[in-house]
Amino acid sequence: QVQLVESGGGLVQAGGSLRLSCVASGGTSRSYARAWFRQAPGKEREFVAAINWRFTNYADAVKGRFTISRDNAKSTLYLQMNSLKPEDTAVYYCAADPRDQISGSQDLWTYWGQGTQVTVSS
Repeated sequence: QVQLVESGGGLVQAGGSLRLSCVASGGTSRSYARAWFRQAPGKEREFVAAINWRFTNYADAVKGRFTISRDNAKSTLYLQMNSLKPEDTAVYYCAADPRDQISGSQDLWTYWGQGTQVTVSS
């Protein structure tokens, strides 16, 4: 069983930056594919970014502003968020999966964290 714990959320003004972290424990999580999703109030959860050993994948809404990265030695996933907009306000979830993938479909991700709130004020 893999456990995922997110941190780094908070309140920031539009144009600001935040870095989210997600620590994984259990199983062989260091080799797993990893991803970030988000869910805004009243909306469906949506894909943000994913990373495996070689490739990354980003949602169009965050391309050029967000960067996903990983530190396998620390089993930690990061999301650097720059030029934040009010529409980025959401609960951000970390996900992991043993398959070698970078899918934007949440149905293909097995393990989920509890989420961290990001609020961007205008």
